[in-house]
Amino acid sequence: MKVKNVKIGIRTKEEAFIEAKEVMNRLSKGEKVKMQTGVYFENLDAMRKILTEKRLEILHTIKEKHPSSTYELAKILHRDLTNVIDDLNYLKELGLVELKKSKTGREKTIPTVDYDKILLEIGV
Repeated sequence: MKVKNVKIGIRTKEEAFIEAKEVMNRLSKGEKVKMQTGVYFENLDAMRKILTEKRLEILHTIKEKHPSSTYELAKILHRDLTNVIDDLNYLKELGLVELKKSKTGREKTIPTVDYDKILLEIGV
């Protein structure tokens, strides 16, 4: 099994702009640039507000239980369906969860997590 990781980090706006400028300079010189993906927050407090215990529980439950719908996920978690949907949509915006529409029978949304680890990177 191939392990896929998601990188989460803390990076100020200034650091992000500096890195973007370096990448653009290298590209303009015709150099190859390795694509890096990740989710970055400006500070630890911002990250804590977004990656709450409940949202991390959602990710873990999807990975372990493979619910067939958002409704089933809410039942497994013993949480209100509306709150689970809100959290899933937010996690989708961050790229941490994928929501697929089923094509068979009654339409339902199937949440999936296609990575094995979240790596936290904090520069000092």
